[in-house]
Amino acid sequence: MSKAKKTANLNTIATNKRARFEYHLEEDFEAGLALEGWEVKALREGRAQITESYVGLQKGEVFLYGAHFTPLLSASTHVNPDPTRSRKLLLHQHQISRLIGATERKGYTIVPVNLYWSRGRAKLKIALAKGKKQHDKRASIKERDWKRDQSRILKGGRSD
Repeated sequence: MSKAKKTANLNTIATNKRARFEYHLEEDFEAGLALEGWEVKALREGRAQITESYVGLQKGEVFLYGAHFTPLLSASTHVNPDPTRSRKLLLHQHQISRLIGATERKGYTIVPVNLYWSRGRAKLKIALAKGKKQHDKRASIKERDWKRDQSRILKGGRSD
């Protein structure tokens, strides 16, 4: 495995594999997250899940809804952690206006794709996406199965 691949795996906290299956991802954005202290500690332990989460726009700001950050048992006693609270995403104003325009005029959806560390800060990769139709999903399943069978054949393994 290459060095870049190893560091990418070490820096990754959570991925949303359903996003690539359910949507055609068009354009990526890197957003910071406004987090509380216990959430950062939970992320350092890898206790985050973004598969059921979505990104919404509210009063010119971007929020992450439905992401589940499991609090640690050793969290402070005076803090009342809410694992699924909405978290503000930190983006530049021109990025926010681009997202607003794409979702309101062009019918795009904003999907969280990847949660990772970048220079010691938690970042969320979000993407503008169009929903796939059922036949597109079937085609991607066939392609995935074919690639798996192809790699088995090349390795000399059996294919049933």
